[in-house]
Amino acid sequence: MRRLLGMLFAALMLAPMTGGLVAGELTALARLDPTASSVADSAEGLGIDLTIDQPVPYRVFFLADPPRVVVDFREVEFAAASPAALDRSARVRWLGFGPYREGWSRLVAELDGPYRLQSAAEPRVGGGARISLRLVPTSAEDFAASAGAPEDPDWAVPEAAPVELPKRRQDGSRPLVVVLDPGHGGLDPGAEAGNLREAHLTLSFARELAEVLRRDGMIVELTRGDDSFVPLESRISIARAAGADLFLSLHADALEEGIATGATIYKLALDASERAAGLLAERHDRADLLAGVDLVNQDDVLATVLMDMTRLETTPRTDRLAARLAEAIAGAGIRLHRHPVQEAAFSVLKAPDIPSVLLELGFMSSPADRERLVDPVWRAAMAEAIRAAIAEWAAQDAAEARLVRK
Repeated sequence: MRRLLGMLFAALMLAPMTGGLVAGELTALARLDPTASSVADSAEGLGIDLTIDQPVPYRVFFLADPPRVVVDFREVEFAAASPAALDRSARVRWLGFGPYREGWSRLVAELDGPYRLQSAAEPRVGGGARISLRLVPTSAEDFAASAGAPEDPDWAVPEAAPVELPKRRQDGSRPLVVVLDPGHGGLDPGAEAGNLREAHLTLSFARELAEVLRRDGMIVELTRGDDSFVPLESRISIARAAGADLFLSLHADALEEGIATGATIYKLALDASERAAGLLAERHDRADLLAGVDLVNQDDVLATVLMDMTRLETTPRTDRLAARLAEAIAGAGIRLHRHPVQEAAFSVLKAPDIPSVLLELGFMSSPADRERLVDPVWRAAMAEAIRAAIAEWAAQDAAEARLVRK
């Protein structure tokens, strides 16, 4: 009976995605009413109640390691709500929501154990609707058997960017292609301090920096142009599809005062020795996991060898890029971390063929850094320092490429 009930609810949740909109025809963007919504404990388990101004199609599924419930919606605007205000449950360890991909939103709750869907409904409430989900504890065996993302072509993991021919290393004969990666976004806001969100800050700075680089003749692409969620692996695919000569990921995270203050440049290392670097790598990569995206795959032996060979050329180029950034930022009188160039196991830095670094502009856990991060004069100085560093690096890199070809 339990399995039959689970299959029934799965069918109800997926029906709107494949034809008849049992939740009602979508006529406009639905908006959440945070004052009439909550994620709260019930006598039997957990209740998720979301009041929206019109019915929308949605689906529910569970993911494991850690146990999560995922709810996907057709265009629900969450801007008026915050996870902290909505989450009133002791059973929820982490809650996030927001744009997931074009036309879709996602809510993810990390749970304190295995649960199953007991009931789901979307009754009309005035001119709107109320999505009501009831979750109850279940056995680890039953949870493991039922957990997993639905196989749906509309929700498939983005494929890697097709590359017909290997791109030749830049030698100065064409404009430099720079891909900027504003960290976080959508249901993953990143670090927060008051009304300031890391996802918003990095996006606005990336736009400002892009204009500075374009005025210098560079071609610039962004991995996201709005407040939307982009999986980490997809960010690398975007860079490769753009033919990136370098990849710069922008962040402004939060750690304990004294551990992290000032700008910091990170290069790839599989094992981070610095405590702060390890914590940041865990935070950045965990966002993908909690958002329901698990793109971990095992490389075969041949692929691993080929990537290691490619990194023999890319790694020293990345080292020089990190050094130029640190020198230019310091030369502009901008505060740097006491160890300005560090190594960390950030997933977005793992493209073996693209020189890639991650720049923590500053840390929102530091009051002094927060003031600098929102100061337009400081932001302009930082953007100019980055431009100068990239331009110097590109010139040296191109000269080396020409020598190698000879």
